[in-house]
Amino acid sequence: MLTVGLTGGIGAGKSEVSRLLVSYGAVLIDADRIAREVVEPGTPGLAAVVEAFGPDILTDEGTLDRPRLGSIVFGDAERLATLNGIVHPLVGARSAELQAAAAPDAVVVHDVPLLTENGLAPLYDVVVVVEASTGTRLERLVRLRGMTESEARARMAAQATPEQRRAVADYVIDNDGPLEALEPRVRKVWEELTARAARTAPE
Repeated sequence: MLTVGLTGGIGAGKSEVSRLLVSYGAVLIDADRIAREVVEPGTPGLAAVVEAFGPDILTDEGTLDRPRLGSIVFGDAERLATLNGIVHPLVGARSAELQAAAAPDAVVVHDVPLLTENGLAPLYDVVVVVEASTGTRLERLVRLRGMTESEARARMAAQATPEQRRAVADYVIDNDGPLEALEPRVRKVWEELTARAARTAPE
């Protein structure tokens, strides 16, 4: 089994790369999606978050009011640490379960947006970074996600620099152009990953 940490700055197109990797046969473990699952209604995770932050963080339907919770923890390091202390262990445990269920020769791709920022590179056999220029990322965030340019720049500035991401990367995938240019680049990396996974698989 080969564990891969997949990361990239906001707007770089990491989700497109993970979609291609899955289409080739990768097992995807999406940290963001698991983080949502572990606080769904009826979960111990949601109960713990309500206990820590009060019932006002729930919508009328009983689901987590993410914007409200975000406004509470954003800019408050102590409260953010409290939230992370609840959610991160649950995400870690679920990720470990999913990885354990994968085949011995699998390529297991962990989609981790803040891999560089949180110093998580050593957790994986290989780190793949998706890159795009600042201009391309800005254009995507404004056009595809409906952000204002100032919002997009603020989100980008809060993340690691391209140089910091490159410093932990084993492979860098350039996603500055159209989708048809991306596919052969991802496939080339996939071929190298499967070769490495085959070498690490038990006889």
